[in-house]
Amino acid sequence: MDIKGTDNMSRPSYVFIDTKALYHNLLVVKQHVKNKKVIAMVKCNAYGCGVDAVVNTLAPYVDGFGVACIEEAIKVQNICNTANCILFQGIFSEKEFKIAYARNLQIAIHQERELAWLLNNPSANKISIWIKVNTGMHRLGFQLDEIPGVMTKLNACPWVKDIKIMTHLACADNDLDNRNQSQVDKFNSLVGSYHKIDTSIANSAAILSNPDAQGDIVRAGIMLYGVSPFNEKTGKDLGLLPVMHFKSRLTTIYHYPANIDIGYGATWHSDEPCIIGIVPVGYGDGYPRNVINSYVWIREQRVPVVGRVSMDMLTVDLTNCKNASLDDEVELWGGNIPVEEVSHTADTIAYELLTRISSRVCRK
Repeated sequence: MDIKGTDNMSRPSYVFIDTKALYHNLLVVKQHVKNKKVIAMVKCNAYGCGVDAVVNTLAPYVDGFGVACIEEAIKVQNICNTANCILFQGIFSEKEFKIAYARNLQIAIHQERELAWLLNNPSANKISIWIKVNTGMHRLGFQLDEIPGVMTKLNACPWVKDIKIMTHLACADNDLDNRNQSQVDKFNSLVGSYHKIDTSIANSAAILSNPDAQGDIVRAGIMLYGVSPFNEKTGKDLGLLPVMHFKSRLTTIYHYPANIDIGYGATWHSDEPCIIGIVPVGYGDGYPRNVINSYVWIREQRVPVVGRVSMDMLTVDLTNCKNASLDDEVELWGGNIPVEEVSHTADTIAYELLTRISSRVCRK
């Protein structure tokens, strides 16, 4: 067996966040929604892409940032103290209203308990409220017949500044699903009785596929990060650019004879002599362990991942990549290997891969 190795001072795996691609994707959003307001969804550390970089890039160009909790809103406002933040998952305890008032946060309410907390906590600072209505997703939201009573109470509340109404489509990623139109029809029938009230329906999938399901304010999420919300398409197919580029380097190359097995469980066998490369990325970094027939990009070509992915490394078959050398750059996903492709080989979705990059992976 012939072996060569390197002695690098630091682990060469990293994530590069392309903020120019992020801005490009925002322009694509705006092309689809014309003059409607755009909320940039930055929950879960901006879908794993880093809330600092995303907020700094988008703050001058969007109408607000969508988050899941108070802690995320505080991070956004620490980056941009003038940012409008909307708590789209609502409030988790009554005491959080005081923080929301002090920080001028906007709150989505979706249940009677939140409404009671709001009405029982007067404030000198008026607050903007988003009513989430359940039109068919059956996750969060007041029922349709509850909305008139909710509206009456909010309109009578002196510390409510303004009210918006929103819903969420359960099947927006399948534009042929009839349930989308059913939800839109229910929503439009509801809001038609209220004048001069802003509405919001569309997430990324609806922004791209259904101009009639957008409302006055859209909530752009995954498409901002260059990823398609549709199973059968990639971001590139939709004119989007990848924001997250997950990369590493070849740190070891082995030349093996025929009839060898690779990795835990000996799940990959070579009948011929082969060249195996080691990439210091594994499931401990966020690369999925259960990929099947996945590829990385080395020397301008696709190279197969072979054997099981380990916690700290994976193995690739360099037999047909004759010019591969130590320290060659390896793209796990990004401009050449779409993250959507990797997610399909792992039987999951790109959202999960973006958000589970571990803290030990450095960012550039």
